[in-house]
Amino acid sequence: MIPLDALRRWPDVEAPELVAVDAADRLVLELAAPALAVPGAEVVVVGDDYGALTLGAIARHDLARVRVHQDLLSGELALAANATAVGVDPGRFASHPAPGAGLVAGATVVLLKLPRSLEALDATARLVARHAGPDVLVVAGGRVKHMTRAMNDVLGRSFGEVRASLGRQKARVLTASHPRAGVAGPAARRVRHEDTGLWVCAVGGAFAGTGTDIGTRVLLDHLDAVVGAGPSPRAVVDLGCGTGVLAVAAARALPGARVVATDQSADAVASAGLTVAANGVADRVAVTRDDAGSLLPAGSVDLVLLNPPFHVGGTVHTAIASKMFRAAARVLHPGGVLLTVWNSHLTYRGELERVVGPTRQVARTPKFTLTLSTRR
Repeated sequence: MIPLDALRRWPDVEAPELVAVDAADRLVLELAAPALAVPGAEVVVVGDDYGALTLGAIARHDLARVRVHQDLLSGELALAANATAVGVDPGRFASHPAPGAGLVAGATVVLLKLPRSLEALDATARLVARHAGPDVLVVAGGRVKHMTRAMNDVLGRSFGEVRASLGRQKARVLTASHPRAGVAGPAARRVRHEDTGLWVCAVGGAFAGTGTDIGTRVLLDHLDAVVGAGPSPRAVVDLGCGTGVLAVAAARALPGARVVATDQSADAVASAGLTVAANGVADRVAVTRDDAGSLLPAGSVDLVLLNPPFHVGGTVHTAIASKMFRAAARVLHPGGVLLTVWNSHLTYRGELERVVGPTRQVARTPKFTLTLSTRR
């Protein structure tokens, strides 16, 4: 038995109010225990936040090998760090950066932390129904406040039986079994936006899907004016790129620039790659999965575009934006600029001044503020 309370979120943001293990993790492990105890169980874990499901299942049932997919790179890194900290051999689990048939082939038990996105849940359900064993049991847990009846319906499209547990400590588990025959595999979505002239592609739970969120639209509306006001940037980064809309817009506005689109989400990176290709700029835009641009050399970038999230998981929190501001400051050379859009009520300007450099307002709407910060 490992002490789940000893697990940490690192290298994700940490704060007293942000936990590494919640009641849903504990309930999933408890209700899945009979299936996990079956000799020869083939176990897959999807969406494990920081390793509680993977490490708990291995330690409690002496599992020799577990296949794992975590959308966020910070989750993968936390799982590895937590395994070392609690004495679980990292060789007992295999991380799959991208979901595919190899992740779930022949699985008899799938432990799933329910995503908030129905599209992400549908993609996982379809993948499991098509490629796992015929007797597979999916044990999916989440916080009650983030669960909806629609999740049952989504699972029901891929499985013949879906049941809900009683709630406990504000958590609940859905179990799904009897995969339906002929379920189609998960597919990318693609939409053309006539107002921007851009194709937007999305897979799984990529933020905003095939839409363009209103914060990104504010930045798009002013991008040409900003980049045309000074020396033409040669190295541009779309930090936390999502589906890659800003990276494509930058490549179009700056035909002489090399653009890097980077995000820690596997779904975002897959989506951005499709978006870049659909818009014909794959020769000038590189898409990478990275945690806050950690693979980019310091002082190597002229322009960073950023629409930071204002939540961590299901919790509204400014820590992730602060982490990305520091990342932008690191990769920008002196005189380089950060163009960022943020919810006006969060009043980030003072922090941008301290962390990056002199900051001026470019535009403001009833909800969003667009600022330009020059690296000191």
